[in-house]
Amino acid sequence: MKGWNGKILRFNLSTGKFSIQEFDATFAMKFMGGRGFAAKILWDEAKPGIDPFSPENLLIMATGPLTGLPLPSSGKIVVAAKSPLTGSYGDGNLGSWAAVNLRKAGYDALVFTGAASKPSYVTIVDGDVEIRAAEDYWGLGSFETERRLREKHGDKVGILTIGPAGENLVRYATVVSQEGRSGGRPGIGAVMGSKKLKAIVIEGQKEVPLADERKLKEIGAEGYRAVLSKPNYKFWKRQGTMATVEWSQTNSVLPTFNFRECVFEEAAGIGGELMETLKVAQRGCPQCNMTCGNVIEDDEGRQSELDYENVVMLGSNIGLGNLKQVAHLNRMADDYGLDTISLGNTIGFAMEASQKKLLNEKLEWGNFDHAKRLIEDIVHGRGLGKLLANGTRAAAEEIGHGSAKWAMNIKGLEISAYNCHSAPGMALAFGTCAIGAHHKDAWVIAWEMNFGRESYVPEKVAKVIEFQRIRGGAFESLVTCRFPWIELGFEMEWYPKFLEASTGVKISLDEIYALGDRIYTLVRTYWVREYGPRWSRSMDYPPARWFEEPPQKGSQKGVTLDLQGYDRLLDDYYKSRGWDRNGIPQTTTLQRLGLEDVAQTLGQTGS
Repeated sequence: MKGWNGKILRFNLSTGKFSIQEFDATFAMKFMGGRGFAAKILWDEAKPGIDPFSPENLLIMATGPLTGLPLPSSGKIVVAAKSPLTGSYGDGNLGSWAAVNLRKAGYDALVFTGAASKPSYVTIVDGDVEIRAAEDYWGLGSFETERRLREKHGDKVGILTIGPAGENLVRYATVVSQEGRSGGRPGIGAVMGSKKLKAIVIEGQKEVPLADERKLKEIGAEGYRAVLSKPNYKFWKRQGTMATVEWSQTNSVLPTFNFRECVFEEAAGIGGELMETLKVAQRGCPQCNMTCGNVIEDDEGRQSELDYENVVMLGSNIGLGNLKQVAHLNRMADDYGLDTISLGNTIGFAMEASQKKLLNEKLEWGNFDHAKRLIEDIVHGRGLGKLLANGTRAAAEEIGHGSAKWAMNIKGLEISAYNCHSAPGMALAFGTCAIGAHHKDAWVIAWEMNFGRESYVPEKVAKVIEFQRIRGGAFESLVTCRFPWIELGFEMEWYPKFLEASTGVKISLDEIYALGDRIYTLVRTYWVREYGPRWSRSMDYPPARWFEEPPQKGSQKGVTLDLQGYDRLLDDYYKSRGWDRNGIPQTTTLQRLGLEDVAQTLGQTGS
């Protein structure tokens, strides 16, 4: 078998033992890597109904057959587990030298079960594997942890770590690398913390077995040159995702005041144009020539890596229009190991609850000091922060008074930075995302603005599924970054060529898209199994705010989503997927996708 190492390194942290599991080409081709591997392992091995913080939960880090190779934007790794935030499948990806080093160490994935009795970290240096004491690192921020580990183990290592948020089981804690690369929105960092696993340090010197190394290097170099030739490349290098601030403001989709409004009067104070004047550095993931991390100095003169999502959710969504102050909050989140999207949602929810006098605490929109204090309290479980550490769904259940209508989450995962009062296609993408409300699987909103935002037509369903196949299926399992394709127009036709050179297997784009359908449906069955009788199509609905509370400003003033129109989209989506009217995959669909064993298990659960 070429293109994969064919090995998964497994740890039982309760016993301190590790082992190597080999997999064959059949498994590799069927699930490819990354999300595909993670979903299948969780389905097969995670006992239904387990507490995400129990030692029984699995923590998975998985690469794909293109990870770490000399190809555009291939330095990614997927981190996954049963989510403590949503109660079902959760994952995310991040760029890290740990991804490249894991492949060169001879492994395609890591699986952790059990829980250590004391803070620990793992070192993997080719075939030399060790579980080490981490008491000296416990309590440190992710930045300082990585600095000290790098001093100890050398500059060549790749490091994945958690900050105090993961240690303290904040349910939207992330895994962090390289002072700003953060992944695992649904609380994967908290699962890592529950296992007392502070960090993973990886160094590899081996070469990944390739079908045609010369050909891979040749077409990889061609791919890099093609990226550089794209018309939007120069502008991308200037602003990256930060250009989306102005775009969202112009199109009235900018989350403002907890998604209550779609435009922000102070948008220029947090936008890409301003960021350009303040930029002091640029950071990116390994193997990438279209780096997206723009670094500015915050109000204290310390560097903070910005992108659209963290700036908007910690800016306009909480009423803060000062980019240096937003950068400060973002730096705090990265160092503590907090997901900035859920954090910005949670702070916005708390500010609105305070405004409506549902809390004793006085919190003001745009108040920088109030936001800072909330972050500290969330991380350390103090006062209101103890409640907010569980996310907006749990907070709304505790507060009551109809607050669930404006607790901006779907299936427990907070919505990322696009206000969909008048974007039904993007609302559907959020509603049906594999992990809850996240943009990464189907960012259709730019296409929707050009197609016609006001319509509820089958074309939007088709586009959501197309994007889920590519973004949520192909890229999350290959594992490479989606940015060359979606941002620059780097053609999908490159990827079968990369795969053939890596694995020796000819695979068409249609087969890659079928892979995406298989993985998406497998993840959906995991949700159905975990929720059992609580599952219904309402799980795929956006919050009531988008249906009932129209914005009062901007071009979309007075506009809301139409519930009947959304239901039609959802019906069309389920039909196209081969799922029933409650969004449950039908047996015939599971069989068609090669998931016969999943169909049998799901049937036994009575779902």
